[in-house]
Amino acid sequence: MKSRIERDSLGQRRVPFNAYYGIQTLRATENFPVSGIMARPEFIVAYAMVKKAAALANQDVGWLEPKITIAIVAACDEILEGKLLDQFVVDDFQAGAGTSFNMNLNEVIANRALELMGHKKGEYDIISPNDHVNMAQSTNDTYPTAMRLCILIIAQELLDNLDDLRKAFMKKGMEFRRVLKSGRTHLMDALPVTLGQEFMAYSIAIKKSRDMLKEKLKLLEEVPLGATAVGTGANTHPDYHTQVVKHLRRITGLNLIEAEDPRESLQSRLDFASISGGLKALSLELIRISNDLRLMNSGPTTGWAEIRLPATQPGSSIMPGKVNPVMAECMNMICFQIMGNDLSVSMAVQAGQMELNVMNPVMIHNILESMVLLNNYIPVFIEKCISGIEADESKCRSYLEKNPSIATFLDPHIGYLQAAEVAKEALRRNMSVKDLVIEKGILTKKQADKIFDIEFLIGMRKSDKQ
Repeated sequence: MKSRIERDSLGQRRVPFNAYYGIQTLRATENFPVSGIMARPEFIVAYAMVKKAAALANQDVGWLEPKITIAIVAACDEILEGKLLDQFVVDDFQAGAGTSFNMNLNEVIANRALELMGHKKGEYDIISPNDHVNMAQSTNDTYPTAMRLCILIIAQELLDNLDDLRKAFMKKGMEFRRVLKSGRTHLMDALPVTLGQEFMAYSIAIKKSRDMLKEKLKLLEEVPLGATAVGTGANTHPDYHTQVVKHLRRITGLNLIEAEDPRESLQSRLDFASISGGLKALSLELIRISNDLRLMNSGPTTGWAEIRLPATQPGSSIMPGKVNPVMAECMNMICFQIMGNDLSVSMAVQAGQMELNVMNPVMIHNILESMVLLNNYIPVFIEKCISGIEADESKCRSYLEKNPSIATFLDPHIGYLQAAEVAKEALRRNMSVKDLVIEKGILTKKQADKIFDIEFLIGMRKSDKQ
């Protein structure tokens, strides 16, 4: 294979001639052949935004020559357009802090910038990965800045998807607003509700989860760029920090601000713990709702069968005609993965020491995976599960009519103890509480009709019944 010779502080190596990455990236591929999982394109693009902003800021303060700035910015723009992505070959599980990936980016940008200026790859005396592309920067401030940008950019799609999910549940809530059914507490028969009320509650749960996550995302708008290695801004111009954040704000369109304390911004990962925790909390709600859907769909002959989830594929390789709630099952598995990801992030967050937390790569790997899984699946879940749910109104009503908990409505009239006896006898004789109290002469039919106006008791308006 044709190659070129490159040198770093450890010596020299042969690098594939056509590769835009260089010697430090090559060493990283040899040191960390771990998962075969490379940086996501969204993270590469976010990091290229950081490099572009840094080049422009260094030109503003007079440290970077305009012709070199132009070449570096042009190389960054190509990455922003989705080019050169195959040159980012460092495994997600790599050296602490993300130095390997930062150098992968520095080398790719430097070598492409050299080409754009008419030079050969590896001519680092003209444009150096360290001295020019990484000017006034450290992995310690650029990597967590790119993490923040990437999450903020991807999060908008997630917030939109969650809003669509909220609307889908609300639409079903309106559709099922007249479907009376038994409520359940402790998985036992309880007072009546409507299926619509249950689905409206799911809609509110998604809204609250979304709103909580949106609020937490504001923590990421404070970026540490300019803090360099330990938060002191070493090797930067006094005006660099302000200028680089200004350029980054313009490039990203995000409401970014300078870190309140650059030292804290390198030491602490509270913001990432908060975002990961928000994704976990959302997942817990999605698991709970998916489990409810599976229970209400269970059957068709020995389960609840109150709703019918859309049939999306045959459910068994041996039992003909069986259909399973596969979309809800997949949602559960995704959310289990997100909960595991949150544990990894939590362990990484507490693993920082003194001026730096070096566990950035595993944090961003897990947070991005969680967000991408949700972004990929929520639209499918809406289309192939939620939107097609049907209610079996007669089944819901039949359960309700024989629900012994209806005796609760007798409490104000005959007392708790006598109502309990009625409930037990109704269950034993497999008849409705209403029919039993009429049969036993406890209430007249007129009195029973008034007391057991279920629609009134659960708050349904006249308009709901029309």
